[in-house]
This record gives sequence, structure tokens and C-alpha cells, in this order.
Amino acid sequence: MNVYLKTLGCRLNEAELETWAQGFQKAGHHITHEVDLAHVIVFNSCAVTHDAARKSRQMIRRIHRHNPAAKLVVSGCYATLSPAEVAETLGVDLVVSNQDKHQLVEKTLAELNFSSLPVFSTEPGELALFSRGRQRAFVKVQDGCRYRCSFCIVTVARGEEKSRPIGDVVAEVNTLHSQGVNEVVLTGVHLGGYGSDLGGNLCQLVQAILEHTAVPRIRLGSLEPWQFTDGFFALLQNPRLMPHLHLPLQSGSDSVLRRMARRCKTVEFASMVQHLRDNVAHFNVTTDIIVGFPGESEQEWQESLNFITQVGFGHIHIFTYSKRTGTKAASLPDHVPETLKKQRSQVLHELAAGLKQQFLQDNVGLDVSVLWEARSVANTEKEKWVFGYAPNYARVACSVKNCVSLENEITNVKLSEVATEHLLARRP
Repeated sequence: MNVYLKTLGCRLNEAELETWAQGFQKAGHHITHEVDLAHVIVFNSCAVTHDAARKSRQMIRRIHRHNPAAKLVVSGCYATLSPAEVAETLGVDLVVSNQDKHQLVEKTLAELNFSSLPVFSTEPGELALFSRGRQRAFVKVQDGCRYRCSFCIVTVARGEEKSRPIGDVVAEVNTLHSQGVNEVVLTGVHLGGYGSDLGGNLCQLVQAILEHTAVPRIRLGSLEPWQFTDGFFALLQNPRLMPHLHLPLQSGSDSVLRRMARRCKTVEFASMVQHLRDNVAHFNVTTDIIVGFPGESEQEWQESLNFITQVGFGHIHIFTYSKRTGTKAASLPDHVPETLKKQRSQVLHELAAGLKQQFLQDNVGLDVSVLWEARSVANTEKEKWVFGYAPNYARVACSVKNCVSLENEITNVKLSEVATEHLLARRP
């Protein structure tokens, strides 16, 4: 049986997709890149914003149009928040909530009457990750969140915090590394809350991975900025832990942050970023910003812009606020008009682009190691561009001969110049 996997949304959705891919392969089924060849299609939906929910609905319909004969399984946050709506959508055969998604493979095979074919099961070492064309693996270590930011619907969809035991995570990382993965990304809804239900913490998990695995590169997913401890800062001195963190700021105005029920003030955020940069050279901090939160005045907007400029980010994910039924923010007064939100979003996109260019420029001249990915683009008749990522997640391009393959290799380069959204490099 051919299984096609598709996702929208966060890195946690990616990690779950990888787990399902391996589960289907162990049951004797094949992961396909072609939706038209699939007997079963699994879609991991998103609902972090109204736009994400709309895109999820569109994706379900598009998938069904492309292959109406395939069985369609839908999971994720949109499927959890609106299960009846999803179930009634043309083409959907099975809805699996977030609470049951750890059993998605079993439910799919049982409820859609597909049997396992162990005689055709995947050969050892053939990893679903590479069948989907990735060189890094997303490892889900935690789900759920105990905090209730006033704009967030994900905590409703994902439920309470639940962490995987350290031993299970270490074993998965070792398995991935033995199968050729050179970088793992630890992900969770509230990654910094890892271990809250086990009597442990994220520092202990990272330390265990550093001590009991040999995977060359360890990267952390989105991390709330109030979760840091002195022990965590010390861990970042280890060269295997990549010098990049995605710290969601959401707003650079303290009064807006209070309405958002965020737990970190701007002065604390700025101090944290400075500490990171003082202790690890060329540390890259990226962030999320919500534009047009209810009640965001012109003064608060300018405060936010000024703070974002002051901190400087390697990249900013920009979200225009959308009202989400079931959140506290939905009932707040003074919602910002759509036209004003769009204007502010455009201003922030321009600022973010400038900050990213400055970050890339600051990296020119450095000698760095790059993990190269599969994608390449023709340069001349005899050469091609290959792409990869430096430890601090700066995107790098290098021109090599057509006969050279660097996919999934880690090599040293010198960063020579900025080219739009990435850096150009020369091999020694």
C-alpha cells in the first residue's frame, strides 16, 4: 500500500509526520512522494490562525480532487477543534484527534480495513525521513501546554503537557543517527516545559542526549523565553548544540504583552538575548511577532517596532492577528481594523528583511560547518548550486561541480558574501 503524507503548520507536525511514516513502513507499507499514486493520504492539519484553518480546509479539498480514490485520514489541530466539520468534508474517511494521534497508524490500518504486509516491510536502514527528502529529523519530545496565552488556540487543541521519558528520546536519537541522520531538532508545543509531568526539565534531556548519543548536531525548536536557567546557558557552550534559538516575542510593547498574558517583559527578553550573544559568537535569535493584537495603539505599535529594531533578529515570522473563538483575546475590546493590520504588517516585513540582511552580513568572512541538503540548482553547464545550513541556521549556497554530491554531508566552508536570502560560500 502506498501512503502519502502531508502537513501544514509547526515543526511538531513535521515530527509527528515522521513518526507515522516510520510506523507505516514497519507495518509493510510504502511512503510515496506522489499523491496520485497513494492508496492512503494522511494530512496533519493546522489551526493556529483562521488563515491556517482555511488553508487546512482548502488542502483537504485539493488532496481529494487530486486523488479521489485514495482513503483520506485527517489529524492535527484543525481536525481536533472542528471534528464534525472535517468529517463532513468531501473525501474524508477518518478523523484522528490530537489525543489519539499516537495511534494513527493502527487506527488507519484497522478502521479502513488495510492489513499489514510484514513480508514487504522496510529494509533496516531505509529511513522514512530520507524517502521524504530531508537531512534532519524532527523529534517530538513533548506535547501540550500549561500556560494560556490569551491569543492561543493551540493549547485547547493540544491539551495538557505530556513529556516522553528521557530514555525513549535518547533511543530514538540513536536510531536516527544510526540510519544516517546528522541533525535532530527537538520539538514540542511547550518545549521549555519538558519534564514538568515527569519531575525533570529540558536541561536534563539535552544533557542526556549530549552524553548518550553521538549525533553531530542538536537543534531546539521554538522555546518560550521565560524557560531559561543558568544550567541551560551552560549547555549552549557545547558545539553540538546549535547556536540558534527561536524565541517567540509576540510583541515589543509591554502593555500588549500583558494583554497577551505573556510571562516575559521586554527588558528580560533583551537581557536574555544579550547574554546568549555575549557567550556564543554569532548566536542567531529568531522570533514570532503578532501584528494588530486587540487594542494595539499607535504608541504600542511604535514601541514594538523600536524594540524589534533594538534587539535585531535573524528572521521574524510575522502573523496578522486573527480572532479565534474560545480564546480570551477574542473577547477583548478595540480590535484593530484589517486595513491597519495590513499596513503594519507590511512595515514589519520591510523591517524584518533589513534585519535579516544585517544578520547575514555579520556572518561574512566566517569559517563554518554546513550540513548540505538534497536540493541543487544549475549554475553553469559544469557546475551547480548546493544549499545547506550553518550551525546558527544561516542558509548557505556553494557552487560545486555537477559530479560532486554533498547531500547529508557536513563540510567546512568560508562565507564570502550575501546573496538575497542566503550566504555564498567557498570550499577550502
